[in-house]
Amino acid sequence: MEISINDERYPDILRSIKYPPQKLYVLGDVNLLNKRCISIIGSRNCSSQGANLAKKYAIEFCKKGYCVVSGLAKGIDTSAHIGALEARGKTIAVLGSGFNNIFPKENIKLFKKIIENGGAIISEYDEKKPITSKGFVMRDRIISGLSKGVVIAEAKENSGTAITADFAIKQGRKLFYIQNNDEENYFIKKGAKPTLSPTDVLNEIKEE
Repeated sequence: MEISINDERYPDILRSIKYPPQKLYVLGDVNLLNKRCISIIGSRNCSSQGANLAKKYAIEFCKKGYCVVSGLAKGIDTSAHIGALEARGKTIAVLGSGFNNIFPKENIKLFKKIIENGGAIISEYDEKKPITSKGFVMRDRIISGLSKGVVIAEAKENSGTAITADFAIKQGRKLFYIQNNDEENYFIKKGAKPTLSPTDVLNEIKEE
């Protein structure tokens, strides 16, 4: 399915960002685009602790009726999507390429599972768009743009997560990091708020 920026199904929260995608390609439940969303992002090469925390937060967000958004990458993204599925909640995976070029290939099974369980896969690119580094960067603005809050589960300063964090700040989104080690001090300086539990995030978002 293809929806333009002028389509009533196009999410208002995304339409309001700087340089919103002019169209979105959607597989799965298009209605999720207008559901309350929280993003969970982080390192591809994460620790088991980081992966478990991402899953835990995703489960709790889904229990409270939020849709979990992430980027279908290895590591934290994968754990966030899996947590949402385990909670029988909803999740949106945002791609930086077309539907015929899933990255990483080992997540093709997860790609299918998300759709089978009522989730959605979206991209601003047509199905043939190849995998490029620029595509991933452009994807990051959509991940944060769809969400009321962006949670960093585990990441380092020089990472794609930092790019998403920059977009979140520019878009006026609430930025959080899960306080599980010292690596995230960089994100505190950028304005991320430490969180010790999913409730911290939910309470902060409710205050808007």
